[in-house]
Amino acid sequence: MFGIIGSGSWATALVKILTDNGHTVNWWVRNPTAVAHIKKHGNNPTYLSSVKFNPDLLNISTEAKTVITQSTMPVIAVPSAFVEESLAALKPEDVVGRKFISAVKGLLPEKNILLNYYLQQHLHVPVENYFAVLGPCHAEEVAGEKLSYLTFSGVDTKTAEDIAAYFKTDYINTIVNHDILGVQYAAVMKNIYALGAGIASGLGYGDNFLSVYIANAADEMAGFLKKFGAKHITVGEHEGEGKDTLRKSPNYAASVYLGDLLVTCYSLYSRNRSFGKMIGQGVSVQQAKAELNMVAEGYNASKCIFNVNQSVQADVPISETVYRILWEQVSPEDGFKKIEEVLI
Repeated sequence: MFGIIGSGSWATALVKILTDNGHTVNWWVRNPTAVAHIKKHGNNPTYLSSVKFNPDLLNISTEAKTVITQSTMPVIAVPSAFVEESLAALKPEDVVGRKFISAVKGLLPEKNILLNYYLQQHLHVPVENYFAVLGPCHAEEVAGEKLSYLTFSGVDTKTAEDIAAYFKTDYINTIVNHDILGVQYAAVMKNIYALGAGIASGLGYGDNFLSVYIANAADEMAGFLKKFGAKHITVGEHEGEGKDTLRKSPNYAASVYLGDLLVTCYSLYSRNRSFGKMIGQGVSVQQAKAELNMVAEGYNASKCIFNVNQSVQADVPISETVYRILWEQVSPEDGFKKIEEVLI
């Protein structure tokens, strides 16, 4: 049984997908008032409120530990900044044999690490029992049942395929790969670039500039991912293509890498782009955080990647400049003048 940890828009979308397929879901919703509302009215009052649930398919608890220990496949779908707090009550013996699925799109900010490393260090979860589910897949489009693609990644690709099958619907297509580090770092990096795309928009740059910016961001991200041994970076080449299927094996041009970068940079649903646009328009970081009223993962991610890159030493001038705008008070105008100089 799946357990969803989190009650934001993405967590709510995942609950919708699973229950639309008739699966019972254990769901951690921290706010008791929200729990009462969902049980009575069949919808989340705060996020994706248009989505209606069958209450008979929901086991809701205000205790994260309860949901995880009662689930064979816990899905962690809280912002990265709240992961440690959400899992604090767990001990290694509570999670033995469980398959953890990450729907987190950031690094844990206090440690600059992916969720799989945290679970391994603190709860002794082996990487073979760890999987990631990634987009491009905006929760709002899931709510509207617009066709979207989800990639499930894990070193155990057979189990990843089994997990993916639970999520396949008329409006969700699923893809499987084994590049567990590459897909997660791509999800972190694309939020930084999307935040930068928003800053550019707020500064008044047009579509011509944005296309060049995103193309260079894609190249920069590929260079960073190669440092971590990402498996699917070469465009135009596909490993192990089968003659009995029309679907090619994933590469860097696939949805989970380039596709997610594009939609996060362009979409009006992108909270990172929205956050960045406010920064470009002269709003302070604190004001933008308050006005957005949701977590823009790219904000913390920019600092995490800056710290990680001190040892990795990848060439990431775009990401580094976004970090300096957000954390070191470099003005958006000066920062993007520097970015202009490195674009090709």
